Amino acid sequence: MTDLDRRTVEDLLRELAPQVLGVLARRFGDFATAEDAVQEALLAAATQWPVDGLPDHPRGWLVQVAYRRMIELVRAEAARRRREDLVVLREPDDRRAAPAADEELGGDRDDTLILLFLCAHSALSPASAIALTLRAVGGLTTAEIARAFLVPEATMAQRISRAKQRIRSSGVPFRMPGTAERPARLAAVLHVLYLIFTEGHTAGVGADLRRVDLAEEAVRLARALHAALPDESEVAGLLALMLLTDARSAARTGPAGELISLTDQDRSRWDRTAIAEGVALVTGALPRGPVGPYQVQAAIAALHDEAPSAAETDWPQILALYGVLERLSPGPVVSLNRAVATAMVHGPAAGLAALDELAGDARLAGHHRLPAARAHMHEMAGDRNRAIADYVAAAALTASLPEQRYLRMRAARLATRLADHGVVVGEKDA
Repeated sequence: MTDLDRRTVEDLLRELAPQVLGVLARRFGDFATAEDAVQEALLAAATQWPVDGLPDHPRGWLVQVAYRRMIELVRAEAARRRREDLVVLREPDDRRAAPAADEELGGDRDDTLILLFLCAHSALSPASAIALTLRAVGGLTTAEIARAFLVPEATMAQRISRAKQRIRSSGVPFRMPGTAERPARLAAVLHVLYLIFTEGHTAGVGADLRRVDLAEEAVRLARALHAALPDESEVAGLLALMLLTDARSAARTGPAGELISLTDQDRSRWDRTAIAEGVALVTGALPRGPVGPYQVQAAIAALHDEAPSAAETDWPQILALYGVLERLSPGPVVSLNRAVATAMVHGPAAGLAALDELAGDARLAGHHRLPAARAHMHEMAGDRNRAIADYVAAAALTASLPEQRYLRMRAARLATRLADHGVVVGEKDA
């Protein structure tokens, strides 16, 4: 089998994994054991299919192997024997044996959406929910997830194991949430996908600015969620936000991997197809309502993407949208972004005054974005000494190497300009 065929198998397994997991979790009611059985089936497929070729019914093949392994695991321990007895009592006789390899068990039913809701359950911390979602729904291996978050594989394995144990102990049934609880649960799903995308778009630590696998996986899952819930305006808003943000990725770094600010990016390198899709999504979602924070963020991203140049950006409209966002989803990062927009509309003094209001917010303490924004505004105002000091302070607070280099480069350039004018850094910049 060629390398292309191997990639095809890998893509197919990633697509089928959550469907097979959903079948087993729904029938046995044991998410943790079902996930283990599915992983073994995927390993068998990854080993056999490149040699023997794809079976006529790949999904049925995986279900059969995973189902048999599930029964072995259930029978292996006394604690699991009680669960097996419950399953036997609940299932008719013709469903106690593993299905035939060519049987598409469960018809066309796809439980991926239920898995998303399960993995984003309130019983889990955001970190655990992200890890479990990437493993169970995204199809990433534990090693891939560990590499993405720069932690040892053993650490990530423990995190995923604890998440599965917490799901088990919570007693949450494998089903879609009811009408009353669905809005909160959907909000949790969207938040987890947003966190995955955010980490993929700008990695919090390490040498790479972007984690391509995480960003692409977040977009894929958001597409699947939108396909399942096409009338949910915030789902469309989140997908639009991802597409509009990710569309700029090719222009965000230079030849040496250096970070390039939005103002300085070559807009001809932006993905216009993704931008058009994102604009269409948010344009269609906003009138349907209710308007939520993801739609507003997508509208802001659309204004950036549709501007022919940085100078032609509609900052007054962006400032107005940040005002709406601050009312819908108040938080220090939103307020910080509104302060930046304020500086672009009303000047750096107004922006600095808005930042001063955030200086005492403990949630921003130790975050590099606050001194970075302050540095930018001091630079706009011509106060180069203060800008240098804030750029250096911001660089010391981020664990992202590309961001560190970018902030230090900004400080170095300002210092060079001061030296060229005979001003010593540390003296008041006239």
